[in-house]
Amino acid sequence: MNKSSKILLWVVLGAVILLLGITLFTSFYSPATEIKFSEYEEKIANVDASERVTTIVVDDYIYKGYNANGKYIFFAYGDRGDYTAQKLDEWTGKYPGFKYTYTDPNAGSFWSYLIPFFGIILVCVVFYLIIRQTQGGGSKAMSFAKSKARVNSNIKVRFADVAGAEEEKAELAEVVEFLKSPKKFSDLGARIPKGILLVGPPGTGKTLFAKAVAGEANVPFFSISGSDFVEMFVGVGASRVRDLFDAAKKSQPCIIFIDEIDAVGRQRGTGLGGGHDEREQTLNQLLVQMDGFETNEGIIVMAATNRADILDPALLRPGRFDRQVYVNLPDVRGREAILKVHSRNKPMAPNVNFKILARMTSGFSGADLENLLNEAAILAARANKKLIGNKELYEGINKVLVGPQKKSRLVTESDKRITAYHEAGHAILARLCKNCDPVQEVSIIPRGMAAGYTMTRPDSDDNHMSKDKLKDIVCMTLGGRVAEEIVIKDVCTGASSDLQKVTEISRKMVTEWGMSERVGLVTYGSDNPIFLGRDMEAHNSYSEETANMIDEEVHKIIEEAHARATKLLTEKRSVLDNMARLLIERETIYTDEVDMLMNGEPLEKINEYMDTKEKAAQENPFKRYDAPTEEKKDEDPFEDENGERKH
Repeated sequence: MNKSSKILLWVVLGAVILLLGITLFTSFYSPATEIKFSEYEEKIANVDASERVTTIVVDDYIYKGYNANGKYIFFAYGDRGDYTAQKLDEWTGKYPGFKYTYTDPNAGSFWSYLIPFFGIILVCVVFYLIIRQTQGGGSKAMSFAKSKARVNSNIKVRFADVAGAEEEKAELAEVVEFLKSPKKFSDLGARIPKGILLVGPPGTGKTLFAKAVAGEANVPFFSISGSDFVEMFVGVGASRVRDLFDAAKKSQPCIIFIDEIDAVGRQRGTGLGGGHDEREQTLNQLLVQMDGFETNEGIIVMAATNRADILDPALLRPGRFDRQVYVNLPDVRGREAILKVHSRNKPMAPNVNFKILARMTSGFSGADLENLLNEAAILAARANKKLIGNKELYEGINKVLVGPQKKSRLVTESDKRITAYHEAGHAILARLCKNCDPVQEVSIIPRGMAAGYTMTRPDSDDNHMSKDKLKDIVCMTLGGRVAEEIVIKDVCTGASSDLQKVTEISRKMVTEWGMSERVGLVTYGSDNPIFLGRDMEAHNSYSEETANMIDEEVHKIIEEAHARATKLLTEKRSVLDNMARLLIERETIYTDEVDMLMNGEPLEKINEYMDTKEKAAQENPFKRYDAPTEEKKDEDPFEDENGERKH
């Protein structure tokens, strides 16, 4: 019941109570006293004129006595027999001025009719509201098993709004073509896929793709989350699946989109005790609706998940989800296109180079890139700027990767010195190891949980990692810990995340990637999740001797990288000291300063160069320093004029 209905119900109930009160009051309360018929004459012959009864009104079987002024003196109950009539006539002749009258028992007063009439109406209104509330509650109870899908028949998203995934668009364009002109396919005997599963990491635009397909085809779009099917009551999920497809049949051709389908589509029989019966009933009903005895032509089911490995095999067979579209993280060209799409409604400075930003954001998803531009816009607004520049964009990248700066955090001189040497160790080894990415920025300003950070910018997106590159990454990651050992002559807790990273990489090299000669080309790791009750023993399938051998190989990789890092940093001790001093003084340095330090430039010259660069940036903040020229559009900012890699 809504708010207005509740108010109306209370008003009606109040009116009913008021009328009942008035009726009871007028029925039971009277200012006159009740007497016996034998006492009538005493009242008529009363000496006191104010209490003398001059008129008696016979109203049915009630006798009411009034004085000359109309005051109500008494009432009594009697009948209309002959004896009573004789007495009234006798008193009329005996006492001058006395009279009596009769009222018709069938002729009631106005209020005698109005009050019962209103009472009946109010009772009917209350009864109606109660029935309506009961029916509403019943309808809610009945609608509990109805589908919670949201229907949208006017999707505004188009393929032009989805960037960085041209191959995925080409596959989904077939679905749009079928929805627009299905006869072209049916004439050739082709069957359009009944279901399309969008698989990919979080934030890559799977839901956006589904909306774009519905928008391009201009068909109704039923969207629901996988968790919306399952409730605590048995049978509700299966009923909602049936209701969803029944609603879709009335609007075909249409698209049903199930987001996070792994919530309801997990493999059956994978838990201790046989799994969750309600979830499995829901999955069984979904399987039947997608490809059972009933035909649902014109209904295309699209679903999204980032855990396709745990879905039930019956859900992935042809006839249900016929096609799986992998929406991967965008490459450098895709990131550039995504940045341009999300910057449409943002005022960008003329020196912003999306190609450089795309290279700096390796591993970013579409959602990360959108968040990056949003953070940059917030920073520009906070600084009262009219345009979003490189400074805000670079800071946005750092916020997405590491977290916001915490300049207000009190950092002691000892901690600052340790952090400076730690980050300098990372940066120097990144420059000395040929397979590491170029250094973009080194800072000792705390961000998030980190006391400082060293950021690298890859040349390109490498899908494959070589053994030499992995060894260089392990060596560079240990650079902070090794710098502490060489200079501070002690170790601290700041390298905990570095140690976790090198351990993870080294163990995968041995157990998953076959990069250990002693262990051989045997994999002992698995990307699949452990299902309790079924796979517990499978994940302990190798002996303790093999486990010891794996541990020894992991230790060997880490120890070799540690020894190599110690040797390189010891040879570059002067560079390490100069970089740490510069970081303590400036807090943040960039590629140019790192290159000058590695070339042995004195600190005075580097400080002078940084002052000049900052002054030039203040005088002309929109000058493009790092963008390729018009004559050399394909110029690589990580190569020198001779085409060689900058180190």
